[in-house]
Amino acid sequence: MHHVAILSKNLDFLPKIISGEKTIESRWYKAKYVPWDKIRTGDIIYFKNSGDLVTVRAQVTRTLQFQQLSQNKISRIAKRYYKEIGFSSAGALEQHAQGKEICILIFLEKPVHLAKPFAINKKGYGSASAWLCVQ
Repeated sequence: MHHVAILSKNLDFLPKIISGEKTIESRWYKAKYVPWDKIRTGDIIYFKNSGDLVTVRAQVTRTLQFQQLSQNKISRIAKRYYKEIGFSSAGALEQHAQGKEICILIFLEKPVHLAKPFAINKKGYGSASAWLCVQ
């Protein structure tokens, strides 16, 4: 399966994915949304900043899913993975994840900057969707 992950521009994650500094894409939610139970090892993720073209591709090596997050669980995840997720500190990630109850960690490999960036039509997914699963 292929996925399109839409990132917040202000976090500046795309260069970190390409450089190999960010090796985990994380999704933090209050409820179970895609890609919960929809992403597998070997899947391909295309990345784009909100409002921009798709410019990066990477492959999934494994995933971890957490639910019923407490502040203690968030803290443990943040301390273990903040660098790989692309945050400057565990505290910054904890603040980002505060109040969330679901976490999906997606381990990435083989990031590639696309030679031909492309647009994606989100019709049918909802204009606010930040993750799309496509066949």
